[in-house]
Amino acid sequence: MSTSMQVYRSLEEIPPGLGPTVASIGNFDGLHRGHRTILAAARSEAQRLGARVAVVTFDPHPMQILKPEAAPETLTPTEEKLRLLEQAGVDIAVVLPFSRAFSQLSAREFLQQVLAARLGTVSLHEGSNFRCGHRAEAGMDELQLLGAEMGFAVHAHAAVVVRRQEVSSTVIRARLREGNVNAARWMLGRCFSVHSHPARGRGIGSRQLAPTVNLAEYPGMLPRAGVYVTRLGVDGPTGMRWMEAVSNVGWRPTVGEPSFAVETHILDFEPMELTESTALELEFRHWLRPEIKWPDVASLKAQIARDVHRARRYFALAGRLGQRLE
Repeated sequence: MSTSMQVYRSLEEIPPGLGPTVASIGNFDGLHRGHRTILAAARSEAQRLGARVAVVTFDPHPMQILKPEAAPETLTPTEEKLRLLEQAGVDIAVVLPFSRAFSQLSAREFLQQVLAARLGTVSLHEGSNFRCGHRAEAGMDELQLLGAEMGFAVHAHAAVVVRRQEVSSTVIRARLREGNVNAARWMLGRCFSVHSHPARGRGIGSRQLAPTVNLAEYPGMLPRAGVYVTRLGVDGPTGMRWMEAVSNVGWRPTVGEPSFAVETHILDFEPMELTESTALELEFRHWLRPEIKWPDVASLKAQIARDVHRARRYFALAGRLGQRLE
């Protein structure tokens, strides 16, 4: 097995003789527990066969090309998805540019051009509802016939069920739209988080980090507008430094003209260097309340104090339970 994941962003980049591989195809948005179950099975088989684990995914999400008006918000932008795939033990990631022309490939053409010709695939692992090819023509029955013809086995995996709910990227998005970051965490197997940088014009640059920091505009999905218990990770010379926080996602309607922001109040502030290029990770732990327009600034400050008190109680209890609070 390789020590770091190889990434190819077109079929032409893939060198000859890359196989044998045990592969999986999909969007892998969120890299949730269902995805990781499939990848764990692929990894186990690859170790037994002396092969490498290869994932084929797409950028942009196919729906952004085929039905942009119905395209889902992204749980994990491509670079974050690649980081998570590497953590899951994937050796090779192929990120194929998705286009209308690409969508016209039949399942036979796709499997032959990608798995058989480029990746030397000996086994394919997918969720039982996986389909591929033009107009999603091929399901598991068709894939198993095509695999037998091209020399690779096809394994179907049942959906993972958490708390009587099948895990899927679609369901996770629905829970986040409700503000239910706890349910999203159960399905993801980790806290839902956003990777970004500090916003411009918010006391950054050569000055020090203030107790409140705003995230720059984010291209992926955010949870429902409201106030959350969060943790803010700030990248530095020794790695990511984590701080307990309260974050507001929304329009900040009480003071001035409403403007959308993800604003984070750090609970135990210690000054540190923060620039526009500083990598931030905001981890959503628990929903506190909806966003409210208060009658005056004093009322807003009093509510923030109550939010902070509740957040401190949450973290104290989480610490006693080993960070497994639900």
